[in-house]
Amino acid sequence: MTQPIHILVDADACPVKEEIYKVAWRHELPVTLVSNQHLRVPQHPLVDKVVVGSGFDAADDWIAEASRPGVVVVTADILLADRCLKAGAAAISPAGKPFTVQSIGSAVATRAIMADLRAGMTGEGIGGPPPFSKADRSRFLSALDDVLVRLKRLFPTASPPAP
Repeated sequence: MTQPIHILVDADACPVKEEIYKVAWRHELPVTLVSNQHLRVPQHPLVDKVVVGSGFDAADDWIAEASRPGVVVVTADILLADRCLKAGAAAISPAGKPFTVQSIGSAVATRAIMADLRAGMTGEGIGGPPPFSKADRSRFLSALDDVLVRLKRLFPTASPPAP
């Protein structure tokens, strides 16, 4: 039996929720938004939300446990992406960068180096990521669509849930 394709979203700080809905509806695929707090989501049969407890990494743990082949995880969290890839899921960042088995090791190492640098800083910090741009949104839309098209080829008999 083929497992259905599903999109899981690390939703608390996700800046591309609207884009995810549009792509999911076009592909007729279910989306689950996972968060530590209540979020407003569209009333749509393909959109679901899960509110986990406020415990450390509760949303990450839920997403990692639900990850499997056929799942696309949208997250900016490199360590969560690593866990999802190990479970066979695809993972992309909200900026449209796909996480891959080949690239995740260096991403985890870079994250650790940056954390060490931030911890050693006194006074002025390193700063955060640049502001989210239209180019980031466009890159995300393209990356999500590419991943879903690839998964539909791998899981050709996967069908959306009945509304």
